[in-house]
Amino acid sequence: MKTISSLGAGLLALALSYTAAQAQMPDLQETPMLAAEVSAGKMPPIAQRIPEQPLIVTLKAPQEAGKPGGDLRSMISRARETRLLNVIGYTRLITYNEKYEYVPDLLEKFEIQDERVFTFYLRKGHRWSDGHPFTTEDFRYYWEDVANNRDLSPAGPMQDLLVDGEKPKVEIIDATTVRFSWSKRNPAFLPRIAGTSAFNLYRPAHYLKQFHVRYADPQKLAALAAADKRPNWAALHGRLDNMVEGDNPDLPGLDPWTMTTKPPAVRFVAARNPYFHRIDSNGRQLPYLDRIIFTQADGKLIPAKAGAGEADLQFRNINFSNFTFLKENEKRAGYKTLLWRTAKGSHIALYPNLNSNDETWRKLMRDARFRHALSLGIDRQAINESLFFGLAIESNNTVMPDSPLFKPEYKDTNAQLDVATANRLLDQIGLTRRDGSGIRLLPDGRPAEIIVETAGEDTEQTDVLELIGENWAKIGIKLFAKPSQRDVVRNRIFSGEAMMSVWAGMENGLPTADMKPNELAPTSQYGLQWPKWGQWFETGQKSGEPIDMPLVQELFDLYQAWLDTGDRAERARIWHRMLSIHAEQTFTIGVVTGVFQPIVANKKLHNIPKEGVFNWDPGAFVGLYRPETFWFGQ
Repeated sequence: MKTISSLGAGLLALALSYTAAQAQMPDLQETPMLAAEVSAGKMPPIAQRIPEQPLIVTLKAPQEAGKPGGDLRSMISRARETRLLNVIGYTRLITYNEKYEYVPDLLEKFEIQDERVFTFYLRKGHRWSDGHPFTTEDFRYYWEDVANNRDLSPAGPMQDLLVDGEKPKVEIIDATTVRFSWSKRNPAFLPRIAGTSAFNLYRPAHYLKQFHVRYADPQKLAALAAADKRPNWAALHGRLDNMVEGDNPDLPGLDPWTMTTKPPAVRFVAARNPYFHRIDSNGRQLPYLDRIIFTQADGKLIPAKAGAGEADLQFRNINFSNFTFLKENEKRAGYKTLLWRTAKGSHIALYPNLNSNDETWRKLMRDARFRHALSLGIDRQAINESLFFGLAIESNNTVMPDSPLFKPEYKDTNAQLDVATANRLLDQIGLTRRDGSGIRLLPDGRPAEIIVETAGEDTEQTDVLELIGENWAKIGIKLFAKPSQRDVVRNRIFSGEAMMSVWAGMENGLPTADMKPNELAPTSQYGLQWPKWGQWFETGQKSGEPIDMPLVQELFDLYQAWLDTGDRAERARIWHRMLSIHAEQTFTIGVVTGVFQPIVANKKLHNIPKEGVFNWDPGAFVGLYRPETFWFGQ
């Protein structure tokens, strides 16, 4: 239920109160896995384990109420991928629903005033996975004893909590009410909370206090740090306080499953959280699945292992090129292969480095005619048909057709194959001389050989670059793909050593006007087309370079204007102007979008949608579709 009372002219300048719509409380049913412990008095019954007002998950046809039990198997290529547990569990203070609307999750309700004041109401009786109450003391501990403790957070609170450098005012109203407020509007606060990457404003204070100098005996704490081979208490606290990695099984959590295996290992077991706050409409506590088991394997072998039936749910380390093989083995191995549409601005995009250290290449990359020629020289249709069975969408790196901000010109401008126009543009620039192989010569006499840096983590990028290289040869440009480790590639881009790179496009291809347009402006060094300008902003002008291109400066100014306005119509206008600039300027070169992601699922696994949107943020891969409701049946 959402109630709105007007406080101003713009929709986002209203006071909003969001409360989870709840069905009538059903009769509770004990979880079979926990029944023995409850009977023995080792664990309280379900009525004492869930909040007074749990989140009641209403399943929609063809989904059906499930039966508790069973282990779900999945494979990871490295131990750190156990972080997927926090992603697919998608437990946040506030989450997105399937319409990308904000809904309370850990919170019972929340209120917003002019995007400056955010009041959060916890669920009374909610508990951590070890049974200890989850209260605003956990928020106070994080804010006072972690975020503002110089030993634990030398740089102070994380940047996501600052508005123009201003810290929030954090007020503990009572045991279940906490308020965050700023003097200026903070429209990025809710999207960050609801996002896939965890943004935990709380910590299990009852557990971590034993490792904090403010609460523990200094001598005992020093002994604990020494025993763990840590130089001091802060290093020990930092290692144990990791709610995302899942590498400390003793750390209480709030997710549907909690990790029980301590690394190093090759098999990681996560067991159901007995105090999880969600139930189904029949009174069954979620999750239905007792355990999730991650087994580490060589990433190159995971498609074959999935095809052999070694996973009950697999989407990591498989891609569309594996679809035919996976489909052929369904019946024999007892699984189904689902295809979900991805939602990035471009599945694969090229990033001309406008901050290249090479003066000649920097000048070319900053010439819109050069970027247009490269884009017009790509045969997207051939790439689509060769690699994606013609099922992808040929497009610039921009919003997808399902976004309310979509316009056809954003997708198509300078994105149609036109070799004649591409050659004419390159001639206009002055690249008229060619060598004996037909490759154009740069003004300094070097051949126009573009080295595209790639992390080489999947064959799709390599295949796409090979086809683009064949296309560009027709306009006198030579492409070389240079694979390196991910960190090496990024550092070369950030430093200006790379002239061009390849990566996925806009993370969120389905934005609304109320979502921050930070990817369209130089706000981070991870903007691979302008890393040094992004770094200039990120570091408060301490490193990087100031923007020296008028249209890029306009993009940055538009982004700032979006942050400053609370009017939805004005935000939409800003989005459209920014999208228009990108379409007209081709700062990045998109190829195809909406590529299908194969998802291997055991045929007996119920409630996983046949069709869905597969995306990191928003979406949490499969997290948006509530894996806690997946269950094994016939």
